[in-house]
Amino acid sequence: CDVQADWARSMRLLTTTAEAMPEDKWTYKSTPAQRSFGEQVMHIVQIDQKLLAGLGGKSPAPQINLKATSKAEVVAALRQSLEYGAAVIKEFDDQGLLERVPGMFLGASASRVRLINFSMSHSQDVYGQMVVYLRLNSITPPASNPA
Repeated sequence: CDVQADWARSMRLLTTTAEAMPEDKWTYKSTPAQRSFGEQVMHIVQIDQKLLAGLGGKSPAPQINLKATSKAEVVAALRQSLEYGAAVIKEFDDQGLLERVPGMFLGASASRVRLINFSMSHSQDVYGQMVVYLRLNSITPPASNPA
């Protein structure tokens, strides 16, 4: 399933990027008005928990501390959230992904695949900000420095 492959790619990108920021820079902000790096990561988790619950899957949602702040807690929350997303997405075949569910941020209704794509595009938007934070701290993002 292409959606599963895209989710897995996004999962690797987000977790390696979150892990790349050292603990002593976890509260770094590019400007005072911005979220800290850790808050950016947690924002992905918070939005995904709402979107993933709306898909109507049977996989049990993880118990995530949505107010986590330390690097270890936030990275763990990110992993739990993304693994939950992968499990829920696997529950649906192509027809199930096209079924309409309450649309949340996207109107009265939306297909499951649209909610999943919204989640991934939102995460990629935040990922772009995370990359800037890394670069402002002289850290090469993992995706720019493959092994």
